[in-house]
Amino acid sequence: MFETPASPESPRVFATPLGVDFSTALIDGIEARLNGAPPEAIARVEIFVNTERLGRRLRTLLAQRGQGFFPKITPITAIPARPELFGLPPAMSPLGLRLTLSQMILKRMQNDADYAPRSALYQLSDSLADLMGEMQEEGVSPAELAALETSELSDHWKRSKAFLEIAAQVFAGGEGAVTPEMRQVQAVARLEALWSEKPPAHPVLVAGSTGSRGTTFRLMQAVAKLPQGAVILPGADPDLGAETAAQLLRERSGPRLGGEDHPQYRHVRFCTEMGLAEGDLPAWAPDQRPANPARNAWLSLALRPAPVTDAWQREAPRLEPRAAEAFEGVTLLKAPSPQAEAQAIAYRLREAAERGERAALVSPDRMLTRQVSSYLARWGLIPDDSAGEPLDQTPPGRLLAMTAGLLCRPVDAVDLMAILKHPLTNSSAQARGEHLLRARDLELQLLRGKAMHPSASRIADWAAERSAEPDRHSGDLTWAAWIAEVILAAPMRAEAPFAEFFGAHMRLTERIAAGPESAGSGELWEEENGRAARAVIDKIRGEAMAGGQLRPTEYRDMVTAILSNEETRSPLRPDQNVMIWGAMEARVQGADLMILAGLNEGIWPKAEGADPWLSRGLRAACGLRLPDRRVGLSAHDFQQAASAPEVWLCRSVRDADAETVPSRWLNRLMNLMQGAGPLSRGQTQEMEARGAAYLEAAAQLDESGPEEIAPLATRDAPAPPPALRPSRLSVTQIERLIRDPYAIYAEKTLGLRKLDPLRPTPDARLRGTLLHDIVHVFVDRTRDGLPNDPGGLFMEIAQERLNTAEDWPVARHLWLSSLANALPEFLAGEARRRVDASPGILEQKGEAVFDEIDFTLVGKPDRIDRAEDGRVLIYDYKSGAIPSAKMVDAFNKQLHLEAVMAARGAFTRGDPAVAAAVAFVSLRATGDVLHLSLSPEEIAETEAELGRLLAGMRDPSRGFVPRRAMEKESYPSDFEHLARYGEWDDSSEIRVVKVGG
Repeated sequence: MFETPASPESPRVFATPLGVDFSTALIDGIEARLNGAPPEAIARVEIFVNTERLGRRLRTLLAQRGQGFFPKITPITAIPARPELFGLPPAMSPLGLRLTLSQMILKRMQNDADYAPRSALYQLSDSLADLMGEMQEEGVSPAELAALETSELSDHWKRSKAFLEIAAQVFAGGEGAVTPEMRQVQAVARLEALWSEKPPAHPVLVAGSTGSRGTTFRLMQAVAKLPQGAVILPGADPDLGAETAAQLLRERSGPRLGGEDHPQYRHVRFCTEMGLAEGDLPAWAPDQRPANPARNAWLSLALRPAPVTDAWQREAPRLEPRAAEAFEGVTLLKAPSPQAEAQAIAYRLREAAERGERAALVSPDRMLTRQVSSYLARWGLIPDDSAGEPLDQTPPGRLLAMTAGLLCRPVDAVDLMAILKHPLTNSSAQARGEHLLRARDLELQLLRGKAMHPSASRIADWAAERSAEPDRHSGDLTWAAWIAEVILAAPMRAEAPFAEFFGAHMRLTERIAAGPESAGSGELWEEENGRAARAVIDKIRGEAMAGGQLRPTEYRDMVTAILSNEETRSPLRPDQNVMIWGAMEARVQGADLMILAGLNEGIWPKAEGADPWLSRGLRAACGLRLPDRRVGLSAHDFQQAASAPEVWLCRSVRDADAETVPSRWLNRLMNLMQGAGPLSRGQTQEMEARGAAYLEAAAQLDESGPEEIAPLATRDAPAPPPALRPSRLSVTQIERLIRDPYAIYAEKTLGLRKLDPLRPTPDARLRGTLLHDIVHVFVDRTRDGLPNDPGGLFMEIAQERLNTAEDWPVARHLWLSSLANALPEFLAGEARRRVDASPGILEQKGEAVFDEIDFTLVGKPDRIDRAEDGRVLIYDYKSGAIPSAKMVDAFNKQLHLEAVMAARGAFTRGDPAVAAAVAFVSLRATGDVLHLSLSPEEIAETEAELGRLLAGMRDPSRGFVPRRAMEKESYPSDFEHLARYGEWDDSSEIRVVKVGG
């Protein structure tokens, strides 16, 4: 393959330029060098690739070219499996290592409990395992860590250094303690030794790696010196220049750091170590040309290290004349939100698919890429996503995570229904339908608004009542017993070995999946996702004994973390020309269109999390990789992808919380173009204009123009016949009849009601109910007069009644404090009320029948006091703000209607009672009161107004208008979704629609 053998003095290193499809260029170079050789010659070529995906891509391209023989393609991580390396000690599994480390960390934490919470146990073991792997790859020994000077650092780093003695214990554990990274180091070292004794006669290539890891770096060095060996570096920058290359190699921890965060740092470092000049590397495939050399020069200049960016002033004028050529294929998308960004990208990917273009979305933001996939689904496009789907987002993964949570705490109604409604619960085909019907009935009849924490006895009683009904299936009792024995009895309270938790977890999950009348595990382990979940579970089972003693919550956190780190692939065939890549995949592959998305600081490059073990200075002191390495790798990925024939540079101006900051590389490029001259400034405007056009086009997909598309729905006011209109309402429903008649129609005519929540919350309704109850009991106990210490009695009653809200201790405490603040004003007002009248009727329900219009008005006043002259005063307590006088005059007629009912004897067994006044009393600290005196004429006028309102409601020509006069536009209605609110707005024209006739 190579006419002149390489040697240690003349190693063989090649490069492919920026903007070239590395996979295609690699094959072109091999075929060019084998030109004239027999067809089977390519089968003797051995290629080490950085990812399995690159290997698949090479095989696909070779097959498309009609190759009958393929080279031997091996991922670098698979080197230990080579036959000639037989005898290497087996490595600990990554999971086993992390479980072992978690126990060692836990023992340390017991002696230093303030270092970190136990909930961080798995995260700490995961990060320590990564650190240990990095130490082995970079050749850093535990002794070097122990020798680090921390006397002048904070206590945190001193304690971290003590924790790092764990690494030394693992390294000293003997042959059985070999980590995967150490085995890789040993494999490469042994392979080097074998090659030094007998170099392979066949061609050996390392393709696509940059040498960012120490083990890979040493492999590349060894291969470059083989007689028939070669290293092919991806994305070399011919515009870098010797001065910039020298700047990159300066002391990395020096004050003028400019090295590791540069995209070409790894190339320069490797070439320098090999005695070569990076700018003089020969091209691997001479016929491969960059897609846009002019743009490559702009990118190279924009990404220069900060200490030498003064070169912008000297070199930008030279690039300015070629600005149009450089950026004619570049679109700058500045979206107002991540959703708009995803929608516009999906629109362009669909366009590319229709044109037959090969398009790739490149982004480290998995939330954004999932949004793009969701938008693509509307057109039936399934992108080829290199990252797959996190296992914990698949049905089996979600069920495993949910059942792990069941081990930790008593099951509440939400937990129970989430389990029962999961698609894999009771997944036997013949039992699934009946199971879902029972689950629905259990939810509606027993749980919603009734049992926040369902008990086995209550569910058994419910099932027994159902079984007694005619034509009921006898399986209800069996189904209820299955819930009690399997789901409700799941929690494990005490510490236990990981293996014991794991066994209980698997038995629980499989019994839930099988259901009450089946054995096995239902459909839990079936299909692609189930098989992937089973593979992960088998790995955990094999390492469970290393987990040690844990609490239930720690087991849950570990298992869910393991599931979230695994991925599964969709069994559906994706579109081969629409791809979603991570940055590493984009580095060694090419496409006609490259969409670089999520170009905001903190996303690209990704914000580095805090290292719990070593500070930046400590890392530099012992020779470990700095965070700049990841930044530099991301910069190289950006530079390589931005050199494609057509490029989109995308970012959102805002996220969910605030304005965003552009990625440093995008920022540099834009700043360079803005300052270079009028031609490049004009190009930035054109780039933004192209992006804005796609944003507008994508947004129009969800908009309905008034001329093109009719409104989705009209604001219909249903008008049933009089016989179907309500003849009985409460005084509070009268206000709803005024403000939102449609809600009355839905509730009274259609018989609908809002479902009670599965998990009640301490909302305003619950607070109001409890406060009314407290005041009711206080007034009832003090009918004969206020005691010497009314405040003490009130707070005693409050404490007693609020204790019923045992599920919300925080809210209970806040409400009690709020009552204590409101108490002085309430008691002062109560004393004044006792002067005017004596407490009489408390929360007594009454009815007033209007025979003339065949209507019954129902009310339950909070309090009715009787004055000495026989008249009454009606009070309504408000836990929130009291209504204004104008609101009472137009809408809030509750107390006035109760006065009408009192006049008809609704609360006094038929004896009329004339209301002298009504009042709203606030239970807030302000003690606000709205007191309204009433005359007999005003009461009569209120009754007349009610008659007119009810006459209009009974009019068959008038409909029940949705959202007629809401207090605020933002106020929700329980039935607005039924009225299709949102497909029309409050300004839409009302259309009366006859129904039920």
